Amino acid sequence: MCLTDDAAGLDDAIEVRAIPDIGLSDADIKRPGVWRKLALYHPNLHDLGRVLFIDLDMAVVGDLARFFDVATGVTFLNTGESWRPAPTGQGREAGTGVFSFDPAAEAGILAAFQADPQDAMDTYQNEQDFAAAHATSVAFWPEGWVLSFKRHLCHRYGLGLLRKPRAPADSASIVAFHGHPRPAETRTAGLWGVPPHLHRGRVRWLEDYYARFGG
Repeated sequence: MCLTDDAAGLDDAIEVRAIPDIGLSDADIKRPGVWRKLALYHPNLHDLGRVLFIDLDMAVVGDLARFFDVATGVTFLNTGESWRPAPTGQGREAGTGVFSFDPAAEAGILAAFQADPQDAMDTYQNEQDFAAAHATSVAFWPEGWVLSFKRHLCHRYGLGLLRKPRAPADSASIVAFHGHPRPAETRTAGLWGVPPHLHRGRVRWLEDYYARFGG
């Protein structure tokens, strides 16, 4: 299933649903924090039961079956600790790039937001911090199931100009392209990425991925 405002070009086997309206203005939608993502808890999606949500800027590189073994609460991606370029002291940090939840069971997240949207957006840095604070319970995927392309596979401080990014380990299921580079930005013979993760040229495993799945 794909939630989108543009269904053009999607495979016929994909069920398409509109992104539910949660009352945000155009300015709110463009505001940092991706607050529109709280639409995932809208009543229009309560018929789904438990779901695994995956952002579009992800590469599925392994079996997803183990992600469906979770049955309660919200299981987030841990974007603290090994995902940071330096220790932050924050330990675990909830990310919604890949997470599991039941939209109906977690309806209180959207209800809490809609009770005072302005206060929520002023108090919390983003929707994932807000969701974690209002979830029925919080858990995290084990380390290594989801890898950060730039943190775990790219090289830093100039080494990327000499070495290609690593291929994901067989134990990984998903590679996350958060921030930059986006997947398409690696498809050049020139420089891509942002300091300290500068690289040059195409990435073989990612090119093989495009060749197999299209794009």
